[in-house]
This record gives sequence, structure tokens and C-alpha cells, in this order.
Amino acid sequence: MWLQQKLTFKMKILMLNNEYPPLGGGQANANYYLCEEFKKYPSLKVDLITASIGEHKEEKSDFGTSYYLNIGKKEKNLHFQSSKELALWSLKALSFSKKLLKKEQYDLIIAWSGVPAGYLAYKLNKKTKVQYVVLLRGADVPFWEKRWEKLDKHIFSWLSPKVWKNSIKTIANSSGLKTQAKKIFNGKIDVIPNGVDINFFKPLIKKNKILKIISVGRLIPRKNFDLLIESVSEIKDNFELQIVGDGPEKENLMKLIKEKRLGRKVKLLGLKNKKEISKLYSNADVYCLSSSNEGMSNTVLEAMASGLPIITTNVAGSKELVKDNGFIVPINAKKLKEKIEILLKNSGLRKLMGKKSRKYAKEMGWKKIADKFYQKIKECLK
Repeated sequence: MWLQQKLTFKMKILMLNNEYPPLGGGQANANYYLCEEFKKYPSLKVDLITASIGEHKEEKSDFGTSYYLNIGKKEKNLHFQSSKELALWSLKALSFSKKLLKKEQYDLIIAWSGVPAGYLAYKLNKKTKVQYVVLLRGADVPFWEKRWEKLDKHIFSWLSPKVWKNSIKTIANSSGLKTQAKKIFNGKIDVIPNGVDINFFKPLIKKNKILKIISVGRLIPRKNFDLLIESVSEIKDNFELQIVGDGPEKENLMKLIKEKRLGRKVKLLGLKNKKEISKLYSNADVYCLSSSNEGMSNTVLEAMASGLPIITTNVAGSKELVKDNGFIVPINAKKLKEKIEILLKNSGLRKLMGKKSRKYAKEMGWKKIADKFYQKIKECLK
């Protein structure tokens, strides 16, 4: 009864996230979609502190206020933040949060990522006693991504467990990510998977003259697009591989395409907006993820919602997403090639797996995922 009375009032939440659309990747998109669903909950009021492209700005609504802090980010590499940019956001966000917490009475802080947002929430909790939730997304878990290996070894491997232990809840976006986190932490970790916009990403009738394979992501070493290109280099079937995204590996991938004489079969399409990507998914026949690691791939979820069979490397989230709707393979060009050829040659199997993908995606629409988060928030405030 007490909880029901409490929920008739606004629960005030402060969200911390160093990225938010158009800045960032999967973490940013997940934050956006969750907030869009949270707007439908009359008991919630959410303020967000994130980073801007350009100057500091504030966007106010009945739902809450979004504060975009200036970190000197330009209209370049929107899907990537340097160590300097992350450090600058952290310093500004901590200072701004302290001032905001003196004016506003928040019931809960939600930190998108263990680092940097989780650490900021930890510091704020020590000063204000406002409890916080940490959402683990992937690279924020120590030893998940190679580019942070030295920092993970010397700093985050001992700092992260301290941040997680002090939180009221720690929530990973896949069981695989939870398993990785448990290697350095013996406390409780819940799992709530990523969601997908099933009304925006959906199957359409295809009009392809050749079979189209699609893969979407930042052109960075972890995504292994070179491995994917290598895997299709000896396939004789008539196909086209479309790679959507931009990043520091672009030149290397262009050289590899030229070296393998795949100019007619492999296309680097660059960055595309959400609407363009949706059309590309819907017009494709197969989706491939060749990544070394993920938390839970948003692009796989989007491809599933678009009715595509999935071929993915064995990364976190794969076993939760891919059952009889595709194949999970080792990080190996030959194994990728084998499964791609199976789907290229079998239209019936592609169609069957595509229907399964759409079915599973419907169970992971953002409405259902938001409700799971909402229930966790209520648990925190009991």
C-alpha cells in the first residue's frame, strides 16, 4: 500500500551517460529508446546529463531536462570518444551533478556504464547518499576490450568491483557480460537485455536481383570487418556484402577490398541515418556480425526485427539472440564462409530463419524491456 501511494508521485531519476544520440553507438541508442518508453510512465521524471556536439545546451520537457555538456566534440567521429573527451566529460559531469543535486532531490541515479558514469555515481553517493544503479554495457567491464587493457589491469580491475558493490543494483545487458564481470566480482548482477524498436525495424518485401549480406558497426578492430571480407573473398555465388559505418579502419578495409579484387562485391557504405539503415536491413537477405566481443549487439537485434537470418561470432548476447534463427560461429573466416554459403544457397532456410528472428525480436521490444527496468527501479525505491 505504501509503495502504491509513493508511485502516485513523480520518482525523480538522474541519468548519467557520456553519450546520447546523435553522439555514440549502442549505449546511446539504448538510453534514447528507454527514455522514450519511460515517458509513458506518469510516475517517472528523468533528468539526463550527457555530452554535446558543440556548445552546452539544455532541453526541457514535462518528462525532465537533458543537459548536454560541451566536451569540444565536433561533427566528426560521432560514434567514438577519445580518452581526452571521456576525461573532460567526467570532470564536467561530476561538477555539474554536484550543483544539480543541491537544487534537486533525486530518488535514484542511473549510471550508463561502470566507467565513467558508474564511478561518478559512486562519488556522488559518497557525498549525497543518493543510491545508484550501474548498467554494464560492454567495454566498461574490465578486460572486455583490448584498447583499455592497461587501464583495466592497473585501475579498473580493482575500481570497478568497488563501484558495483556500492550500487543498489548492477545490471548487465547479457548473461555473457555478466559472466565476464563475475570474474572479478562476487556480488549480485542482474541481467536485462537490450531492446529493439519493432515498429521501426520490420520486414519488407525484397526486390533483390542478387543476394545481399549486410553488417553494421563502427569500423574499428574489435568489429573484425577484415575477417568478414576475408570470409567472402572466395565465395563464387552472386552476392553483395554491404558494410555500414565509419571509423579508423576504413582505409585498411578499402585496401583489403582492392587486394582481394572485391570492388564489385563488397561495398563500404559509410555512415547512414536510422531511416536509411532500416531500409538497408529490410532489403538485405542475411545479417553477419564478425565482432570479437559485444555486450549485446543492437545491430543484431535490429536485423532480427527486420526479419533477417543471423550469422554471428560467439560473443556475449549471441546465445540469447540466436537459436534456430541463424548460426553462431567461432571467430574464424573459414567458419563464417561456410555458414554464409549455406544461407546463400538455401532460400527456404533464409525465409524460415528470418521469420524466427522477427518472432524473437517481438519478445524484446522496448516496451517490454522498459517494463523490466521499471520493476527494478521500484525494487530500489521500496
